[in-house]
Amino acid sequence: MYNILVIGAGHAGVEAALASARLGMRTALISHNLDTIAQMSCNPAIGGIGKGHFVREIDALGGAMGRAIDKTGIQYRMLNRRKGPAMQGPRAQADKKAYQVEIKRILEEQPNLELRQENVVGLAVSGFSGRVSVLLDDGTEIAAEAVVLCCGTFLNGKIHFGEHITPGGRIAEAPADGISTSLQKLDITTKRFRTDTPARIHARSINYAKLTEHPGDEEPMPFSFLNEANYAQWSKTVEQIPCWMAYTNPALHQFVQENLSQAPIFSGQMQTAGPRYCPSIETKIKRFGEKDRHQLFLEPEGRNTCEVYINGFSTGFGRNIQDTMLRMIEGLENVEVMRYAYGIEYDYVPPEQLKLTLETKAVERLYIAGQLNGTTGYEEAAALGLMAGTNAALKVLGREPLILRRDEAYIGVMIDDLVTRSVDEPYRMFTSRAEYRLLLQHGNADRRLTPMGHQMGLVDSERFELLQQKLSDIATAKQVLSTTHDANGSLLKYLSRPETQWSEIVERIPALSGISLQAAEQVCNDVKYDGYIKRQAIDIERMRRMESRAIPPGTDYGAMQHLRSEAREKLERVRPIDLAQASRISGITPADVAVLTVYITQERGM
Repeated sequence: MYNILVIGAGHAGVEAALASARLGMRTALISHNLDTIAQMSCNPAIGGIGKGHFVREIDALGGAMGRAIDKTGIQYRMLNRRKGPAMQGPRAQADKKAYQVEIKRILEEQPNLELRQENVVGLAVSGFSGRVSVLLDDGTEIAAEAVVLCCGTFLNGKIHFGEHITPGGRIAEAPADGISTSLQKLDITTKRFRTDTPARIHARSINYAKLTEHPGDEEPMPFSFLNEANYAQWSKTVEQIPCWMAYTNPALHQFVQENLSQAPIFSGQMQTAGPRYCPSIETKIKRFGEKDRHQLFLEPEGRNTCEVYINGFSTGFGRNIQDTMLRMIEGLENVEVMRYAYGIEYDYVPPEQLKLTLETKAVERLYIAGQLNGTTGYEEAAALGLMAGTNAALKVLGREPLILRRDEAYIGVMIDDLVTRSVDEPYRMFTSRAEYRLLLQHGNADRRLTPMGHQMGLVDSERFELLQQKLSDIATAKQVLSTTHDANGSLLKYLSRPETQWSEIVERIPALSGISLQAAEQVCNDVKYDGYIKRQAIDIERMRRMESRAIPPGTDYGAMQHLRSEAREKLERVRPIDLAQASRISGITPADVAVLTVYITQERGM
């Protein structure tokens, strides 16, 4: 028997299995096809606004995504560079096939981890032991002490290509049809979401003379803190490829408007909610009718392929309409379509049914992660997988779970949002969702999380020692700056000015030239934003006082006469663990929190 079974080898399953194995659990990662491990079903890129923070946090906790994209990236850009550090986000284009191969290599070399190509058709729970097992299509039952379900878009997946509908979890791949039924039998509710993906076109059919080149940064930023510490060596391995920008136009918009009745999301064929922040092109044209053009990015899918992904042009239209639409774009007049766009509907598990550990409330030792939680994006999935795999392993080991707070990580923000507020559309991370985002910069994820990961066993000694050197550099720089003065005071005060650059400091104190660029950047951010960080610390202290007011697990909200009916219903559904979480439930008012406070006080006094 395995300690942990992870079902599904997308981005969530990969990180779940690796985390479990790093904690010493005998783990099996089961996929219907080991050749599609970590496949990038949609855009060939990792990171972005908010999403880049996830990748750095995953890396800080020992995960694989950052290392893999650093090994296989073909273009690197820091988004929002003109804004402050809290708003910036690293992003990289991937050689998508090379990325899959690299992830598979990491999995194959991980001790305690087995890869198995099997077709899972259901789940079973033993009435005697309460253990969860998975059922294979040949009737075999595989037992484990805990199961992590990471099925992505495969549960009862249906692909929409114009009016044509076929079963599928991805194009040309069969769906997983039995697992949803098993979940429902276990009193776990499922609902439906949808998403779309763009067409892929042949590079030779693009007239690049009519497009705008979109190059990478001259000094690329790695995702992994391991490569940050060895930047000079890593940067020599980076050979970047340009992307290209194109635009839609009024004629194309008019054509789309005239054919909306043939789009599955407007014909009534698809009636489920889709991602608000990554809409299909027909949705954008319909929703933003005042705009006469929308920006598109043409992104190479790798170094050794001619396939090009059209970012911003996902659709559910059929073949003929897609052909016409694409050829109306300047630069794509003679386009050759290699893979047509399509839409997909799939089952997900509304996340209010989960604990903050990502364990289901209905079934002990069953964990759910990734797009199955109602999210969208590789990075969100990977972060959830890491946390689910970690907590499943900790449960089996009899150790305390890992629950990241909202002031500790973007991962903590996302999980709290999902479990506390649930979703009515696919969840995507943005920096605006994090109220303590100044503390949660992508560059300090190692300072925030690596010590925690090392203590738990997720992070090895090499990574921890590199962090210790970085922390030493930061402390040394601050000490030198605070004790070095000019006519206007300490140089620490001088550095706090928004316009002061680190290069000016090094000119005055040449000894600091030995400080790494990454440590120097952290010193600058710490000093320049010190006042704002102190204000956020006050808010965090207030939140922690509310977190210290735990709500007893068996609380009977129905018996609280002074609670509104809506509040009783929502509190019963979410079952918050403390006043802080209760206050974040949508529809819960300060008056409701006051009633809970009185109840908790009375319980403690009894």
